[in-house]
Order: sequence, then C-alpha cells, then structure tokens
Amino acid sequence: MFKLTSLNLNGIRSAASKGLEPWIADTAPDCICVQEVKAQAADVAGRFEQLAGLQGYFHFAEKKGYSGVGVYTRHTPSDVLEGFGSPEFDAEGRYVELRFDTPQRKLSIISAYFPSGSSGEERQEAKFRFLDLFHPHLMRAKAEREFILCGDVNIAHQQIDLKNWRSNQKNSGFLPEERAWMTKLLHTTDPDGGLVDVYRQLHPDTTDEAYTWWSNRGQAYANNVGWRLDYHLATRALAETAQRAAVFKDQRFSDHAPLTIDYNFTL
Repeated sequence: MFKLTSLNLNGIRSAASKGLEPWIADTAPDCICVQEVKAQAADVAGRFEQLAGLQGYFHFAEKKGYSGVGVYTRHTPSDVLEGFGSPEFDAEGRYVELRFDTPQRKLSIISAYFPSGSSGEERQEAKFRFLDLFHPHLMRAKAEREFILCGDVNIAHQQIDLKNWRSNQKNSGFLPEERAWMTKLLHTTDPDGGLVDVYRQLHPDTTDEAYTWWSNRGQAYANNVGWRLDYHLATRALAETAQRAAVFKDQRFSDHAPLTIDYNFTL
C-alpha cells in the first residue's frame, strides 16, 4: 500500500507550530506533498529538511515568504525536478517532481501549487497563462510515465465542489474557463485529457465532506462553507489502484485540510 497526502501548509513555520510533525508521524504517509511552504532554503535548513523521518525535497520561490512546494518522502527518489520549464512560474516555486524510476517502470510524484486569481485581474491573467502552459506539460508527462500530481489547484471543478456555487460563478476558482480546463484534462476519450480526479473516482457524489479549503472570513469553517481546491490528479493506471480517500478535519494546520489517498502499489 502507498499512502499519499497533499496539504497546503499556508506557511511551513505556521503549520509546524500547530502540530504538523506529530500528525505526520502518527499517520505515517509514504509521501506528503506540500504547497505554500512560504520559506526559502535558509529557513528550511536545520529545521524542516525532514519531518517525522521523511526527507524533504523543495522548489522555493525567488520572492521571500511566497509560494514554494515540496515533497516529503520515506523513499529515495531516482531524480528530482524543480520547475516545469516556465521561467515566469518556475520563479514562483510551483512545481517539484520526484521520480521513482526502475528498469521496469517510470513513476513520478508531483507537488504543484496553481496560481490564485482572487487578488485581481492581473493575477487571474497569470493563472490563465499558467493553465495554458501546464496542460501541455501534463500531456507530455502522461505520454512518458505514470504519475500522481498532488496539489492546490485553486479550481473547484463542479457545483458539488463548493458550498455556494451560484454566487461564485464569476469569481476566480469557479470561472467557466477554469472549469473547462479541468473538464478537458479529465476527459475520458479526448487525447488532450485522460487524467483522473482520484477523489471523485472514489467519491463521485460527496459534497460537504469533500471540501479542503475554507476562507478565514466570517464563520466559513464553522459553517463548512468550503471549496474543494486540493486534488490528486493521476494517470489512469495509478488511479485504478486507489483504495480510499479521506479529508482530515480533526486538527487544523492551515486554512486547508490534508487529503490522503491510499493506493494499492509500492515504490
């Protein structure tokens, strides 16, 4: 069994102060993909290179206290790739890929942090640029290897993926263009699709229990006014091995909740 977790930390120092490492030790994932590390290499050195015995690999943003992704793993990768080949977005620390290749197979675990467009039109345009670049990257990867991408995608795909879908149809994260991008990516017959939303494969109709992010405004968390923004996106062969999925809400480490999926394979 391979246990894989995704969690937007909203700052690794903040999440660590809220009990992240004991929780990782207790749940014992094989890998945990993290986003919004909000730290640089010097901040991580001597403090967060390892968590609960898992070794971390990172892609930091150039801008201090911004973005940044990582993968903590109990398995040694055969290769680590930082960035996906876009100067604009690689400078923002949005992609790290751990490869676990053998002579028999090519397999990657990816942690990705998609841009948010909620701060205004300029960042929404950046988000669209990212989506335009990232789709062909994923198609090239799919042609070469099996992979699971974990991350904060900053898109709620369907109406069941957020509490207040009617009032959010013109808001970043639920725009028609963003949802169409995800629909294309997940299309079962279109050659420009073929990836699987693993949580939805296991829980096709779940609504309230599916949310992974809550605004800090008002009583969003208390009233479960949430969004499902965090995903496992996998190639079909790996997705078919998924056994169970859970969103952990008993303890809060950030404004996101960890999404853990158990797969029936080993590295």
